[in-house]
Amino acid sequence: MKGIGNKSALAFVCLLLGIMISIQFRVQKDIKKSNAMQRTEELVVRLQDSEKQREALEREVSDLRNRIAEMASGADTIKALSAELENMRLALGLVDLKGPGVTVLMEDSKRAAKPGDDPNAFLIHDDDVLRVINELRASGAEAISVNGQRVMARTEVRCVGPTISVNGVRLSPPIVIHAIGNADTMEAGLKMRGGVIDAVAVWGIEVKVKKETEVIVPAYKGSLKFEYAMPVKKAGDQ
Repeated sequence: MKGIGNKSALAFVCLLLGIMISIQFRVQKDIKKSNAMQRTEELVVRLQDSEKQREALEREVSDLRNRIAEMASGADTIKALSAELENMRLALGLVDLKGPGVTVLMEDSKRAAKPGDDPNAFLIHDDDVLRVINELRASGAEAISVNGQRVMARTEVRCVGPTISVNGVRLSPPIVIHAIGNADTMEAGLKMRGGVIDAVAVWGIEVKVKKETEVIVPAYKGSLKFEYAMPVKKAGDQ
Protein backbone atom coordinates (compact mmCIF):
# COMPACT_ATOMS: atom_id res chain seq x y z
CA MET A 1 0.00 0.00 0.00
CA LYS A 2 2.83 2.28 0.81
CA GLY A 3 4.38 1.80 -2.64
CA ILE A 4 1.08 2.56 -4.29
CA GLY A 5 0.75 5.79 -2.27
CA ASN A 6 4.19 6.94 -3.32
CA LYS A 7 3.42 6.28 -6.96
CA SER A 8 0.18 8.18 -6.70
CA ALA A 9 1.95 11.13 -5.07
CA LEU A 10 4.64 11.07 -7.76
CA ALA A 11 2.02 10.92 -10.47
CA PHE A 12 0.19 13.85 -8.91
CA VAL A 13 3.39 15.85 -8.69
CA CYS A 14 4.16 15.10 -12.34
CA LEU A 15 0.65 16.10 -13.34
CA LEU A 16 0.92 19.29 -11.35
CA LEU A 17 4.32 20.02 -12.85
CA GLY A 18 2.94 19.40 -16.33
CA ILE A 19 0.03 21.74 -15.66
CA MET A 20 2.41 24.42 -14.40
CA ILE A 21 4.67 24.03 -17.42
CA SER A 22 1.67 24.23 -19.71
CA ILE A 23 0.41 27.32 -17.93
CA GLN A 24 3.86 28.91 -18.10
CA PHE A 25 4.09 28.15 -21.82
CA ARG A 26 0.73 29.70 -22.43
CA VAL A 27 1.65 32.75 -20.37
CA GLN A 28 4.89 33.22 -22.29
CA LYS A 29 3.01 32.77 -25.55
CA ASP A 30 0.44 35.31 -24.49
CA ILE A 31 3.22 37.69 -23.41
CA LYS A 32 4.92 37.33 -26.79
CA LYS A 33 1.60 37.83 -28.53
CA SER A 34 0.90 40.87 -26.36
CA ASN A 35 4.37 42.29 -27.07
CA ALA A 36 3.85 41.72 -30.79
CA MET A 37 0.49 43.49 -30.65
CA GLN A 38 2.00 46.35 -28.65
CA ARG A 39 4.84 46.59 -31.14
CA THR A 40 2.36 46.67 -34.00
CA GLU A 41 0.39 49.42 -32.30
CA GLU A 42 3.58 51.41 -31.78
CA LEU A 43 4.48 50.98 -35.44
CA VAL A 44 0.99 52.07 -36.46
CA VAL A 45 1.30 55.19 -34.27
CA ARG A 46 4.73 55.94 -35.70
CA LEU A 47 3.43 55.45 -39.22
CA GLN A 48 0.56 57.85 -38.53
CA ASP A 49 2.99 60.40 -37.10
CA SER A 50 5.21 60.01 -40.16
CA GLU A 51 2.23 60.56 -42.47
CA LYS A 52 1.25 63.68 -40.55
CA GLN A 53 4.82 65.00 -40.77
CA ARG A 54 4.91 64.23 -44.51
CA GLU A 55 1.63 66.07 -45.05
CA ALA A 56 2.92 69.02 -43.04
CA LEU A 57 6.12 69.08 -45.10
CA GLU A 58 4.11 68.89 -48.32
CA ARG A 59 2.05 71.89 -47.21
CA GLU A 60 5.22 73.78 -46.28
CA VAL A 61 6.78 72.99 -49.67
CA SER A 62 3.60 74.15 -51.41
CA ASP A 63 3.61 77.38 -49.39
CA LEU A 64 7.27 77.95 -50.24
CA ARG A 65 6.58 77.41 -53.94
CA ASN A 66 3.73 79.91 -53.81
CA ARG A 67 5.92 82.43 -52.00
CA ILE A 68 8.70 81.93 -54.54
CA ALA A 69 6.21 82.46 -57.37
CA GLU A 70 4.92 85.61 -55.69
CA MET A 71 8.45 86.85 -55.13
CA ALA A 72 9.33 86.17 -58.76
CA SER A 73 6.23 88.05 -59.87
CA GLY A 74 7.09 90.86 -57.46
CA ALA A 75 10.67 90.93 -58.74
CA ASP A 76 9.38 91.31 -62.31
CA THR A 77 7.10 94.12 -61.18
CA ILE A 78 9.92 95.84 -59.31
CA LYS A 79 12.19 95.44 -62.33
CA ALA A 80 9.55 97.00 -64.60
CA LEU A 81 8.96 99.85 -62.14
CA SER A 82 12.71 100.42 -61.82
CA ALA A 83 13.05 100.61 -65.60
CA GLU A 84 10.13 103.05 -65.79
CA LEU A 85 11.60 105.14 -62.97
CA GLU A 86 14.96 105.23 -64.75
CA ASN A 87 13.25 106.40 -67.95
CA MET A 88 11.49 109.13 -65.97
CA ARG A 89 14.78 110.20 -64.38
CA LEU A 90 16.28 110.27 -67.86
CA ALA A 91 13.44 112.39 -69.22
CA LEU A 92 13.60 114.77 -66.26
CA GLY A 93 17.34 115.22 -66.72
CA LEU A 94 18.23 113.80 -63.32
CA VAL A 95 21.07 111.60 -64.60
CA ASP A 96 24.36 112.41 -66.30
CA LEU A 97 24.30 111.62 -70.00
CA LYS A 98 26.98 111.01 -72.58
CA GLY A 99 27.00 110.50 -76.31
CA PRO A 100 28.08 111.98 -79.63
CA GLY A 101 27.35 115.62 -80.19
CA VAL A 102 28.87 119.08 -80.40
CA THR A 103 30.66 121.59 -78.23
CA VAL A 104 29.75 125.23 -78.89
CA LEU A 105 32.13 127.90 -77.62
CA MET A 106 30.80 131.48 -77.41
CA GLU A 107 33.09 134.42 -76.58
CA ASP A 108 32.57 138.15 -76.35
CA SER A 109 33.70 140.19 -79.32
CA LYS A 110 37.29 141.36 -79.30
CA ARG A 111 36.47 144.09 -81.80
CA ALA A 112 36.85 147.65 -80.56
CA ALA A 113 33.61 149.60 -80.54
CA LYS A 114 33.41 152.55 -82.90
CA PRO A 115 32.01 155.91 -81.89
CA GLY A 116 28.24 155.64 -81.74
CA ASP A 117 28.27 151.86 -81.31
CA ASP A 118 26.51 150.32 -78.33
CA PRO A 119 29.25 148.50 -76.37
CA ASN A 120 26.67 146.01 -75.10
CA ALA A 121 26.19 144.77 -78.66
CA PHE A 122 29.71 143.29 -78.52
CA LEU A 123 28.88 141.17 -75.49
CA ILE A 124 27.10 137.83 -75.29
CA HIS A 125 23.54 138.20 -74.04
CA ASP A 126 20.84 135.81 -72.94
CA ASP A 127 19.12 136.12 -76.32
CA ASP A 128 22.28 134.91 -78.06
CA VAL A 129 22.52 131.85 -75.81
CA LEU A 130 18.81 131.12 -76.18
CA ARG A 131 19.06 131.26 -79.97
CA VAL A 132 21.88 128.71 -79.89
CA ILE A 133 19.90 126.46 -77.52
CA ASN A 134 16.75 126.72 -79.65
CA GLU A 135 18.67 125.92 -82.83
CA LEU A 136 20.25 122.89 -81.20
CA ARG A 137 16.84 121.67 -80.05
CA ALA A 138 15.41 122.23 -83.52
CA SER A 139 18.30 120.15 -84.88
CA GLY A 140 17.41 117.21 -82.63
CA ALA A 141 19.60 117.73 -79.56
CA GLU A 142 18.57 115.24 -76.87
CA ALA A 143 20.39 116.90 -73.97
CA ILE A 144 21.99 120.33 -73.57
CA SER A 145 24.09 122.01 -70.89
CA VAL A 146 25.44 125.55 -70.59
CA ASN A 147 28.65 125.86 -68.57
CA GLY A 148 27.70 122.68 -66.73
CA GLN A 149 24.07 123.72 -66.13
CA ARG A 150 21.54 121.25 -67.56
CA VAL A 151 18.97 122.93 -69.76
CA MET A 152 15.46 121.77 -68.84
CA ALA A 153 11.91 122.86 -69.64
CA ARG A 154 11.96 125.08 -66.54
CA THR A 155 15.44 126.47 -67.17
CA GLU A 156 15.60 130.23 -67.41
CA VAL A 157 18.30 132.01 -69.40
CA ARG A 158 18.47 135.74 -68.68
CA CYS A 159 20.92 138.57 -68.27
CA VAL A 160 21.85 139.63 -64.76
CA GLY A 161 24.05 142.70 -65.18
CA PRO A 162 27.20 141.72 -67.06
CA THR A 163 26.55 137.99 -66.49
CA ILE A 164 24.06 135.43 -67.73
CA SER A 165 21.91 133.44 -65.32
CA VAL A 166 21.06 129.80 -66.10
CA ASN A 167 19.06 127.81 -63.53
CA GLY A 168 19.68 130.66 -61.12
CA VAL A 169 23.46 130.30 -61.49
CA ARG A 170 25.44 133.24 -62.81
CA LEU A 171 27.74 132.44 -65.70
CA SER A 172 30.39 134.57 -67.35
CA PRO A 173 31.91 134.19 -70.84
CA PRO A 174 33.29 132.13 -72.33
CA ILE A 175 30.02 130.22 -72.66
CA VAL A 176 30.49 126.52 -73.35
CA ILE A 177 27.45 124.61 -74.56
CA HIS A 178 27.41 120.83 -74.84
CA ALA A 179 24.70 119.06 -76.82
CA ILE A 180 24.13 115.35 -77.41
CA GLY A 181 22.65 114.35 -80.75
CA ASN A 182 23.52 114.09 -84.43
CA ALA A 183 26.64 116.22 -84.68
CA ASP A 184 26.37 116.84 -88.42
CA THR A 185 22.74 117.99 -88.17
CA MET A 186 23.39 120.28 -85.21
CA GLU A 187 26.49 121.81 -86.81
CA ALA A 188 24.58 122.43 -90.04
CA GLY A 189 21.72 124.05 -88.12
CA LEU A 190 24.02 126.46 -86.32
CA LYS A 191 26.05 127.32 -89.41
CA MET A 192 23.18 127.74 -91.89
CA ARG A 193 23.16 130.99 -93.81
CA GLY A 194 21.42 133.74 -91.89
CA GLY A 195 21.38 131.63 -88.76
CA VAL A 196 22.49 132.37 -85.23
CA ILE A 197 26.22 132.37 -85.98
CA ASP A 198 25.82 134.84 -88.83
CA ALA A 199 23.62 137.05 -86.65
CA VAL A 200 26.14 137.48 -83.84
CA ALA A 201 29.16 137.58 -86.17
CA VAL A 202 28.05 141.08 -87.20
CA TRP A 203 29.30 142.28 -83.81
CA GLY A 204 32.38 140.12 -83.77
CA ILE A 205 30.98 137.65 -81.22
CA GLU A 206 32.70 134.35 -81.84
CA VAL A 207 30.79 131.07 -81.98
CA LYS A 208 32.88 127.98 -82.65
CA VAL A 209 31.28 124.57 -83.22
CA LYS A 210 33.24 121.38 -82.73
CA LYS A 211 31.87 117.93 -83.49
CA GLU A 212 32.64 115.40 -80.76
CA THR A 213 32.53 111.62 -80.63
CA GLU A 214 31.47 111.93 -77.00
CA VAL A 215 30.29 114.78 -74.82
CA ILE A 216 28.98 114.65 -71.27
CA VAL A 217 25.89 116.56 -70.19
CA PRO A 218 25.57 116.65 -66.39
CA ALA A 219 22.34 116.03 -64.49
CA TYR A 220 19.98 118.81 -63.47
CA LYS A 221 20.74 119.85 -59.89
CA GLY A 222 17.98 122.39 -59.33
CA SER A 223 14.66 121.99 -57.53
CA LEU A 224 11.78 120.04 -59.06
CA LYS A 225 9.26 121.12 -56.43
CA PHE A 226 5.97 122.55 -57.69
CA GLU A 227 4.52 125.12 -55.33
CA TYR A 228 1.40 126.13 -57.27
CA ALA A 229 0.91 123.61 -60.06
CA MET A 230 -1.19 120.54 -59.29
CA PRO A 231 -2.16 117.54 -61.46
CA VAL A 232 -5.64 117.58 -62.96
CA LYS A 233 -7.71 114.55 -61.93
CA LYS A 234 -9.55 112.83 -64.75
CA ALA A 235 -12.91 111.08 -64.49
CA GLY A 236 -12.48 107.77 -62.72
CA ASP A 237 -9.31 108.77 -60.87
CA GLN A 238 -9.35 108.09 -57.14
